Amino acid sequence: MTDERDTECNGPGTLDDDLPDAALVTPTVQLLKGFADTTRLRILCLLRDREVCVHEIVDALDMTQSAVSHQLRVLRDARLVGHRRDGRHVYYRLADDHVRELLENALSHGAEEV
Repeated sequence: MTDERDTECNGPGTLDDDLPDAALVTPTVQLLKGFADTTRLRILCLLRDREVCVHEIVDALDMTQSAVSHQLRVLRDARLVGHRRDGRHVYYRLADDHVRELLENALSHGAEEV
């Protein structure tokens, strides 16, 4: 009986060549974790086209400010959103066009039929 692990499936080279550097994996996992929550994904959708005040997010999601603030902290830590303060109001936006593209691609892929 031949051990299948002894055969070469793809010819020369190793799969290790296709792996990203370990220093890139951790921040990428953190970024993707930011998308991996219904509330956070809904917040990202609210920020898709414009900057939004925290109070608007609270109203749109019908959640407490504390709960929304917690999710916004996770999104900030994942570098998915940026923010600015204007007096007593804090406004959030998507961090950059890469985040917008990731969001659009994820939503599009999620809408595809299996």
